[in-house]
Amino acid sequence: MKRFVEGEDRRQTTLLPDCLDDDVTEDNPVRIVEAFIDELDLAALGFAGIVPEVTGRPAYHPATLLKIYIYGYL
Repeated sequence: MKRFVEGEDRRQTTLLPDCLDDDVTEDNPVRIVEAFIDELDLAALGFAGIVPEVTGRPAYHPATLLKIYIYGYL
């Protein structure tokens, strides 16, 4: 069983010739948010649940939720 719920890779091609990453422009703020959050050490910043429990349904990774939260405020 996986430890976190995992989304699809945005660079993965779909049935159509486009992939999701192609629809997001290079100057979109979502790219800055993603790069910033990927560089953070969430465990050192005190995010609880960075090491999930073994039992139960896998949770969403805290980094993914933080990216959505920050981008939502933009």
